[in-house]
Amino acid sequence: MSDIPSSPAPAVRTAELTAYIAARMCHDFISPASAIVSGLDLLDDPSAQDMREEAMGLIATSARKLADLLAFTRVAFGASASAETFDARELEKLAQGVFGHMRAELAWTVETPAVNKPAARALLNLAQLAGAALPTGGTARVRAVQEGASIAIAVEATGPRARLRPEVLAGLQGQPMAEGLHGHWAQAYYVHLFLADAGGRVFADVTEEKVTFAATVPA
Repeated sequence: MSDIPSSPAPAVRTAELTAYIAARMCHDFISPASAIVSGLDLLDDPSAQDMREEAMGLIATSARKLADLLAFTRVAFGASASAETFDARELEKLAQGVFGHMRAELAWTVETPAVNKPAARALLNLAQLAGAALPTGGTARVRAVQEGASIAIAVEATGPRARLRPEVLAGLQGQPMAEGLHGHWAQAYYVHLFLADAGGRVFADVTEEKVTFAATVPA
């Protein structure tokens, strides 16, 4: 396991990071939103009435995906109102909602019944990063346990063609964007920032058919 320290790096402007995160969210939301519009267009098309059932199915599936993504994003990236602690079962429900639209499966074992905001964000973001590391399927195993004054989080993505994008590793290391997809980097850099602010640390390791993330967060 290789430590990803919160070492000094060239500063990334807040406005720049915000723009990248907003673009990432829009990228996630635009696909189901566009599919809903396409389904409505089919319903309005007199020549496509034989496709009404398919259109309704498309609308329903896409609306569920959009709702799941919005609920997940509200906690993973947002302030989620004034909540400072989160029920681990509710976090699992949010994560399972997103994984319901991924090829990978989620195995959730979080022993602490409630976690603070930094730990909640770490669990959700690292789980999503693990799912993204499994483009052809596999299992993302999320575990967390309180050890003294810290919460230890371990997330393993295991499956064929498991991979960690270079921009994700750069973001977790607190490095500015070089090459690759800004959305993947922004999420990883955001994880680096809020864990460092909370006094935590993040780790990563890549082996054949496995990507492992781990973090420690003050409880």
